[in-house]
Amino acid sequence: MTPKLNTDLLAERKIISYNNYMIQLFIIHFLGSMEIFILTGMAYDHYMAICKPLHCAAIMSRQRCNTIILACWTGGFVHSASQFLLTVFLPFCGPNEIDHYFCNVHPLLKLACTDTSRIGLLVIVNSRLTALVIFVILMVSYFLILYTIRVYPAESRAKTLSTCSSHLTLVVLFFVPVLFVCIRPHETFPVDKVFALFYTIIAPVFNPLIYRLRNWEMKALREMWCHLVIL
Repeated sequence: MTPKLNTDLLAERKIISYNNYMIQLFIIHFLGSMEIFILTGMAYDHYMAICKPLHCAAIMSRQRCNTIILACWTGGFVHSASQFLLTVFLPFCGPNEIDHYFCNVHPLLKLACTDTSRIGLLVIVNSRLTALVIFVILMVSYFLILYTIRVYPAESRAKTLSTCSSHLTLVVLFFVPVLFVCIRPHETFPVDKVFALFYTIIAPVFNPLIYRLRNWEMKALREMWCHLVIL
């Protein structure tokens, strides 16, 4: 999506073929839904490490971690394939312009030469409801974590919360704009493009930086920059 967006910024006419549109739609939904499932798996890992520390090593074995990753890939493929199959057989015979910067399902439904109300409902159930349910699961996991550490000393609570800070930052950065776009009824607005920037470009770009904020290399880099600023 990002290379195509950069190309369109330099082009006078923004054009994409139907086949490339469907390929981009499949890849975006595959990688996006896989990231949602991975965030859920990480929340489960944090829950086990904090709420059941004595059993964490036995439960979160290498085989269990590989199973979680495989489930994330499988869930992403199933979601993306269902979105693809819902739209690939739609007839198109009229307008061919969409008001968006990447290939998504809802702009495509507006161009179809048939009634898409049932397909739109299936898209809502498949995409929007899934995102909402997973967000609720994530919030419940963090509620259980906060409930568990309420009896910890202040220093231990701060250390525990700092462990979850990178994951929680990505959850907020990714899910808040997703839910803003997804919770509404089956319709799109121009402002959706602004919120879509967060979960399509901004969150993936900052992923490596946010997850490395607590590494000693990043701490050393921050200290060096602070020293340079003082000088």
